Amino acid sequence: MLAAVRPAPVLPSPVQELDDARFARRGVRLLLKRDDLIHPALPGNKWRKLAPNLRAALDSGAGTLLTFGGAYSNHLRATAAAGRMLGLATVGVVRGDELAHRPLNDTLAGCAADGMRLHFVSRSAYRHRGEPEFLAQLRGGLGLPGGEGTLVIPEGGSNSLAVQGCTELGHELRDRADVAAVACGTGGTLAGLAAGLAPGRSALGVPVLRGGFLAEEIRDLQRSAFGGPRGDWRLDGRFHFGGYARTAPELTAFAADFAGRHGLPPLETVYVAKLLFGLTTLAEEGAFARGTTVAAVVTARG
Repeated sequence: MLAAVRPAPVLPSPVQELDDARFARRGVRLLLKRDDLIHPALPGNKWRKLAPNLRAALDSGAGTLLTFGGAYSNHLRATAAAGRMLGLATVGVVRGDELAHRPLNDTLAGCAADGMRLHFVSRSAYRHRGEPEFLAQLRGGLGLPGGEGTLVIPEGGSNSLAVQGCTELGHELRDRADVAAVACGTGGTLAGLAAGLAPGRSALGVPVLRGGFLAEEIRDLQRSAFGGPRGDWRLDGRFHFGGYARTAPELTAFAADFAGRHGLPPLETVYVAKLLFGLTTLAEEGAFARGTTVAAVVTARG
């Protein structure tokens, strides 16, 4: 059903071991799980989360995908690309009606180029994006097909199908890592990753947003996907650098140094640099026992 996606996704994604003195002197091995290499247009957790939703849309005969995101949403960008490849119409509801009369940034311009219809709403209205009444009004106002004709995918792509899709990430790391770590926006990847790991292995999430709300959302996602909690997971909320897409000179310098010392392409700073900064800090704090293998999931490209 998804064979029209070209090039074919690379799964399982590669695992790369890094020789980093900050980890080695603590007796810790560091691996990169290179989900950023899965697909050029659908990298990282985007493919893992979208694939089950795309399959559901095709199976049900839905011709339209309706989803949500901010002006720099990788999820919107990936959904638009997937819709183009699979012949599905896509509608992206974008947070911030003030953006409607401004030139499109690179992310939104890419969405439009892939055929996504962009609909800008006020930030106050956007908060109601998960409410049935708001969705019904949105569909009616946009003239979208009712019933199963339109598949609604939540912001960030995190729903029960996405969580189930991300369990495969845990399966791929079951025998490779003691701790599998991922940066978290909506929590769907961590919810599935933890569920897929082997007993005795744990998942660590590094939130990129402030607020402390994520733990309950992950529990809700696991209840939705599996009927209850799954796996051993925890969050460390110290490394968001002020919130989503926020940065600081310390993070910028760290990202450049990390990429340079390991011969990597520039680190993506919304998620990946914050994850690796957090793991490096934890290693230097002695948070990982000697002999631990830590896998950092690279979910986005710089």
